[in-house]
Amino acid sequence: MDTQLYIIRDIDPFDINTPLEAVKEVFNQLTYSHIPVMKNQVFTGCVSETDAHCFDSNKTLADYSYALEPFFVREHTNWLDIIEAFANNSSNIMPVLDAHNTYLGYFELADIMSLFNNTPFLNENGGILEIQKGSRDYSFSEICQIIESNNAKILGMFISKIEGEKTQTTIKIGHTGMNAIVQTFRRYGYEIISSHDEDKWADNLKERSEYLDKYLNI
Repeated sequence: MDTQLYIIRDIDPFDINTPLEAVKEVFNQLTYSHIPVMKNQVFTGCVSETDAHCFDSNKTLADYSYALEPFFVREHTNWLDIIEAFANNSSNIMPVLDAHNTYLGYFELADIMSLFNNTPFLNENGGILEIQKGSRDYSFSEICQIIESNNAKILGMFISKIEGEKTQTTIKIGHTGMNAIVQTFRRYGYEIISSHDEDKWADNLKERSEYLDKYLNI
């Protein structure tokens, strides 16, 4: 995906000598969590809205340069890494620099998230399966083999949680017959985290069968 098409240049970064009163006025007009700051035409970091409103209005950004947050991405950064940068910095704006550290503009979080919304993981029909297994025992290749051996198609897969010795994986499968896949995972020692109507039906059927056997043996 060509993320360079999403670089925005409609807001000029603040100069390091901008009065805090002016900075606060700009934040009051925008919905951005941060705005880039330049010193001698060189990117030095971002000032957050929260910090700006706490600073003395009679001073300039230069007086609080220690509080600038130096996060950014490169123009060719992968879109998943860009999303990670947004998450790690709790920001809805992400400065973009080229290989020579020249400021090019910024990404908006909503624009980058729209790339994820257009992936088959979200926009293709299918079912979501969450499985869990020991971190030393689980295998992506084994997971793929289990799904594909049941004539199902994988639309996406990622590790959604690591807790202690357990690793949880979320999978989107382009297949409505989930029960056979679920049972195969159980045979391979995977714990099923998500709930599935077909799987509940199979469990209920098993319980009724056991109850019938008890009844007939009375």
